[in-house]
Amino acid sequence: MIRPKLSLRRPLAVLAAALIGMTGAAVAATPAAAHHTTITATAVCDQLSGERVITWKVVNSERNTAATVKKVTAEPSTPVTVLVPGADSVDLQGVAIPRNGSVQAVQRVPGATTSAKLVVEARWDNKREKTNEGSINLAADAACNPAPKCVDASQAKYSHTFDGPKGTATVKLDGDLPLCGDAKQYFTLVSYFAPRPQFATPQYVFGEPDSDFLGAGQTEIELNVGVPDCHTQVDLIWGGVDEVIDPLVEDGPRYGSKKLGEKSAPGNRSSGPQGWYNGGSKNCTTPASTFASACDGTVTVSLSNDGSISKYPVEFEVRGENGWSKKVTVEPGKADNETVVPAEHAGKIEVLVEGKVIENGTYSWERPEECPLPTVTADADCETFGLTASNPEGGMPVKVEFTYGDKTETRTVAPGSAEKVSFPAGDEETALVVLPELGLELEVVYAPEGCGGGGGGEEPPGLPVTGAAAGGIAAGAIALLALGAVLFVMARRRRIHFTA
Repeated sequence: MIRPKLSLRRPLAVLAAALIGMTGAAVAATPAAAHHTTITATAVCDQLSGERVITWKVVNSERNTAATVKKVTAEPSTPVTVLVPGADSVDLQGVAIPRNGSVQAVQRVPGATTSAKLVVEARWDNKREKTNEGSINLAADAACNPAPKCVDASQAKYSHTFDGPKGTATVKLDGDLPLCGDAKQYFTLVSYFAPRPQFATPQYVFGEPDSDFLGAGQTEIELNVGVPDCHTQVDLIWGGVDEVIDPLVEDGPRYGSKKLGEKSAPGNRSSGPQGWYNGGSKNCTTPASTFASACDGTVTVSLSNDGSISKYPVEFEVRGENGWSKKVTVEPGKADNETVVPAEHAGKIEVLVEGKVIENGTYSWERPEECPLPTVTADADCETFGLTASNPEGGMPVKVEFTYGDKTETRTVAPGSAEKVSFPAGDEETALVVLPELGLELEVVYAPEGCGGGGGGEEPPGLPVTGAAAGGIAAGAIALLALGAVLFVMARRRRIHFTA
């Protein structure tokens, strides 16, 4: 009996394939069946406290089963809390994580923390337990420091306004924070006398600089100074009055970058216009002149430089007629009284500074009232009528015109000398003597003694002079009557009669 052979190859292959399929199903299901939490984190910087605030998110992997946090381990070991609506925060440990849900917990760590880690041990309602951890790298984040409550004086920034011609400025601390502690930053506004409307030296402080500080709760200041009514420089500088330079001289110290608005520190720590000004329309001097005429025709010119704004030497030029000129330098606060213009150049005088005639700087010689006047005497007889003009010492040459009848003689009488003219006796009873340069004239009556008619043998009458000076003039003339000769002192534009 032949028995057929049985083949097991096919059934074994089918069994092997079934086992492999079952194994694959089990491996794929294993992660789905593994209860766990997923932990992630974000962080921000709290500038009020200077701490980093980490928000941890713990996610429940199970859709159908809630979990409870049984244990929490944090590095750094600071509290990890959960915000409960309507209540204070509670510790993450003991908090339930809903099915297919999550909870958020907050942890505060020092601002210098570079990394943090959170380990969570959870237990599900089906009694399963699992420990998971999450971490966050903080090293790459910017430093977390508390927001400043003040600004250090060495780091403070400012802004300013400046009006040089008006002598005003303001300085303000930028931002909302005051200077820290007792720090004070001074600023000063100062004005100068200057020799030019552009920068030039020397310069001298005008009035009092104005200085004030920012600090101790003060965040803005106003500064005001007087500005001279002449060439000036006004500076807004970093620092107090001890920084003021007085005077500013050639090759001396300068403010440089201390002026606000400069390109380098400290002046560039304030934003605004350039804090310096040069200008003014006239010199910081007070040139003045006065004139004094002398009887000899010369004029003494007094030059002064002593006004309230006289800070610099003044070079005067005194000019007279016919090209006469003299230059005189007068130091500030001084005067010069030694310039004498000769008589022949004193008809027109000008005083100039920098080529311009100064105020009240023109003059012409005028005869002083106290100068002695020329005198006239008469010497008459029956044949001739003689007239003599005398000019005192110390005066100027004087022109005299003698007229009797239809004849006129002109003489120029030098100081300290006399000139005489004689006319043949005629029928005219008077002669006229005129000094045209002095505006004076005199009538002389011809009445010699012993010639018959015309008052022979009579004494010369008194002098009929009118005007306020009549008494003095008459007294002078009467005192010199002798032998028919009469001396007359002349009065300006007055005609005096006498009998010879």
